[in-house]
Amino acid sequence: MPARMIPYDFPRRSDEEMRARADIVLADMATRRSCRFFSDEPVARDLIEKLVAVGHSAPSGANRKPWRFVAVDDPKLKHEIRLAAEQEERDNYDRRFPQKWLDMLEPIGTDAHKPFLEIAPWLVVMFRIDWEMEDGERVLNYYPAESVGIAAGMFLMACHQVGLATLTHTPNPMKFLRELLGRPSNEKPFLLIPVGYPATDCTVPDLPKKPLRDALQWNHGTGG
Repeated sequence: MPARMIPYDFPRRSDEEMRARADIVLADMATRRSCRFFSDEPVARDLIEKLVAVGHSAPSGANRKPWRFVAVDDPKLKHEIRLAAEQEERDNYDRRFPQKWLDMLEPIGTDAHKPFLEIAPWLVVMFRIDWEMEDGERVLNYYPAESVGIAAGMFLMACHQVGLATLTHTPNPMKFLRELLGRPSNEKPFLLIPVGYPATDCTVPDLPKKPLRDALQWNHGTGG
């Protein structure tokens, strides 16, 4: 049955206001960096909930919302996550990663040690839900990877907009996250995101960004 349709209360803005707002957002997001040195300063639970709500507002295939956010601030559990993640990362750096990938990682300075997984006040783990049981029947979620990716991006942007640092951490394989967090088999770990304030002595790699011209193609129509 089709959903009830309601008016779209859309705030129409002038070209000048849209450009001004775009400049503000662009300037702010240009300062976002992946943070690997966190402060242990607490971050309020209600703030994390609001930021997750932003991610949860993301569009998804057939409005299925095929994701789970698990927010962790328990020190013991964060320690267990760190130990498991570092074990996987040692295997990655020692034998799984090809040399070309190691060469790409070298300027960033990463290795198998992940102390930020204990220091950051929150670890937000995103799971991708490929299918769900409804009325005793398995129902597939369509476009789950694309949907979860959009939700993750909105969550990361929201964190930066309010003044919190993040890191997109992907220890692979990540099965240990499902086990440690008690999630069912139909949920696949997607991202492990430390959230908090940067340490006072935090540094980040000064790396050039790919030029926008290399990421944008214009196909002008007759009206362009």
